[in-house]
Amino acid sequence: MKMWSGRFRQPLDPHFEEWQRSFPFDQKLLHFELAASSAHAQALKAAGFITPAEFGLIVSALDEIGRTSEQEPGYFNDPEAEDVHHFVEKKLVSLVGETGKKLHSGRSRNEQIATDLRLFVRESIDAIRSLLGDFLETLLNRAAEAQSLSMPAYTHLQRAEPVLASHWLLAYFEMFWRDGKRLVDCRERVNECPLGSGAVTGATLPLDRELVSRALGFTRPTANSMDATSDRDFALEFVGALTVLGVHLSRWAEEFILFATQEYAFIQLPEAYSTGSSAMPQKQNPDALELIRGKSARLIGSHVALLTAVKGLPLAYNKDMQETQEPVFDAVNTAIHCLKVAAGFMKQVKFNEDRMKSACESGFMNAMAAATYLAKRGVPFRQAHEVVAQAVQKCLAQDCELEQLSLDELREFSPAFDTDIYENLKVENVLACHDVPGGTAPHHVKQALAAAREKLATLQEAHGTHA
Repeated sequence: MKMWSGRFRQPLDPHFEEWQRSFPFDQKLLHFELAASSAHAQALKAAGFITPAEFGLIVSALDEIGRTSEQEPGYFNDPEAEDVHHFVEKKLVSLVGETGKKLHSGRSRNEQIATDLRLFVRESIDAIRSLLGDFLETLLNRAAEAQSLSMPAYTHLQRAEPVLASHWLLAYFEMFWRDGKRLVDCRERVNECPLGSGAVTGATLPLDRELVSRALGFTRPTANSMDATSDRDFALEFVGALTVLGVHLSRWAEEFILFATQEYAFIQLPEAYSTGSSAMPQKQNPDALELIRGKSARLIGSHVALLTAVKGLPLAYNKDMQETQEPVFDAVNTAIHCLKVAAGFMKQVKFNEDRMKSACESGFMNAMAAATYLAKRGVPFRQAHEVVAQAVQKCLAQDCELEQLSLDELREFSPAFDTDIYENLKVENVLACHDVPGGTAPHHVKQALAAAREKLATLQEAHGTHA
């Protein structure tokens, strides 16, 4: 029997009835539906609408439903259940009879799904932040190991200047740390309780919304019943944050894919995260990274689906909102697997240190340092830039690097060059000349590592507070 069938005289079209069911996917919310139902039962008891004995029966039955669902795989095989709310009510009535029908007093499925989905998002944020913390810690550990390792930094995918590999990894730390902060911020807005909002204008019974909110660990009840039952901003914001995380993972994966090619050869792919070719025996393919890069498209698609689903909806609840659940579920699943694989890969990847360092010694990556040398000796930088550019042209013609030009050759372009120019063109001194906070000078990178540890600790403390 439907939860709403009293007004109808004709049965639903069989195809439509099956098509409109959400239970095949919203059964994922059972744990949260049971918790919310238990909290609602507390409010009904406090308001005198059920007796303490009835409350005990209901809560015990809800616990039994939860246990059975975990122990019996076929428990969810219910072709009649429209959604997780209907499923729980059916099971409850089968266990405690007419008393089970009292649980729906003063509430609506509109507020139930809004509550369940918020609880799911809240728990998912905590799980993803924990995984993100593991990945960030791995990045920091690898950055600490690489403090003496230099490599080329690129702009426009062209070699630009030498950089410490630890500085490069810390750039990704900052990127992913912002993702963690976005999730912290998102959680604050997720953590409001819609229960007591009724179908649209508020509960028809005088229920204690603060009691229910506390019972479920929410910060506060929602402020407006119409908004509460139709709001999916929390889902939009959450999946939006996961989408940015996915884009960042994709950028990270792309760079490691490039650096694993023979043309770069900066890293050695871990075999545990690679596959081979069925045709070419020599191949070691970066499939883990390529899948992470590809999965970012799923996250973007989920975000677009959510935005599109709600963009034209009038207040308050509309059946369209059923379509906001699966994109959230898929985004969570995608983000969790990507983070697990990314952390595992990052722990095992090996850096080809000699190749990375030697790449810093070609391609005129000390040209900026040479121009800076002249500027420090009083040559206007615009003129110094032109002088070094002309010297690079001579090197290209002679197939050599700047430091291979003689002092007389350098002085053809500017008399400001002196013998100490060669010391300034060495990789370690080029690195050291970036002597500003946030730069790649070794002592600043060391300070940045310490600061990153503190940032990570703050993020982990916030997670511990919520967990």
